[in-house]
Amino acid sequence: MAEATLLRTPLHGEHAALGAKLVPFAGYEMPVQYPTGITAEHHAVRRAAGLFDVSHMGEFEVRGDRALDFVQYVTTNDVSKVDVGQAQYGTLLNHDGKLLDDLIVYRYPEHWMLVVNGSNKDKDLRWIQQFTEKFGVELVDRTDEIALLALQGPKAQEILARLTDADLDSIRYYRFAEGTVDGVAATISRTGYTGEDGFELYVPAADASRLWRRLLEVGADDGLVPAGLGCRDSLRLEMGYALYGNDLDEDTTPLEAGLGWVVKLDKGDFVGRDALARQKEQGIARKLVGFRLKERGFPRHGYPVSVDGAEAGVVTSGVLSPTLGEGVGMAYVPAAASKAGTEIGIVIRGAAVPAEVVRPPFHKNGTVKKD
Repeated sequence: MAEATLLRTPLHGEHAALGAKLVPFAGYEMPVQYPTGITAEHHAVRRAAGLFDVSHMGEFEVRGDRALDFVQYVTTNDVSKVDVGQAQYGTLLNHDGKLLDDLIVYRYPEHWMLVVNGSNKDKDLRWIQQFTEKFGVELVDRTDEIALLALQGPKAQEILARLTDADLDSIRYYRFAEGTVDGVAATISRTGYTGEDGFELYVPAADASRLWRRLLEVGADDGLVPAGLGCRDSLRLEMGYALYGNDLDEDTTPLEAGLGWVVKLDKGDFVGRDALARQKEQGIARKLVGFRLKERGFPRHGYPVSVDGAEAGVVTSGVLSPTLGEGVGMAYVPAAASKAGTEIGIVIRGAAVPAEVVRPPFHKNGTVKKD
């Protein structure tokens, strides 16, 4: 059977021109790294700044008098607490309380925007579309019209300030403003996936390439580099941020995944609420935890986890941390073994390497400006 044709983001030509190694990801041909390599890109983001193409993410616009009620019903967090100009992390569930996706909700003056994972966008759109009639809302897929650039790192604001008149100081963590960047209309959002300060820029797809080049130009002297999926993964892992498809999936509930903090059972009815209420009452059997190796090793996705010498789980994400120089990762373990300080083993090439359950983030010195 012929393979499906990979999609390309509006920035594909830029990546090719820069010599990026392109790989299939979420149905797109995406840059995993540039010639300098993953480790160099990782350190650049921690120490200066990196520019990511995350245009594969899905953007859905919701409009209507009951748009708030609709978003409240299809997501788990309490969006009634979200102000205009604010973003909120949450999850999408099926009726059994299992994770269809995690997402970020943006509240604009006249509409809402749901930003979902690229690999799930078609599935997510079909799922939430079934509830639009109930609330009388209009749901529009804007994915192909919007490019998303992530400028991340301690020098991100200094670089971005050269191209915008927006008051970046006033955009706090998980807040956003509408403005222009080098003359391009943009939603400027203080969000990201790296643990460093930075911004995500939602811009018209047609303007993305020019803006990408301008950002790299004005940030060059500060050490800004293009950054690919490889270091995006190692950066998010050092922070203990879960990734859908690795740490989150349709066999898992947010309570098991350590995302109970974005589940508001007291906000009223929402998709999956009853199932989660039952699970909370009964207790969970397994939980996603962070761990660090006590000896040198590279914990990889799929490696078995042992508790008291018996196989009891599996590594969902792992990396030899470029910043810390030690193996860290995430895994599902029995609830009884999920407490910080618990000794576990990560089975690497047939031998259980000793590890310790720890509470993320592993990297604690990021520049992300949380309120």
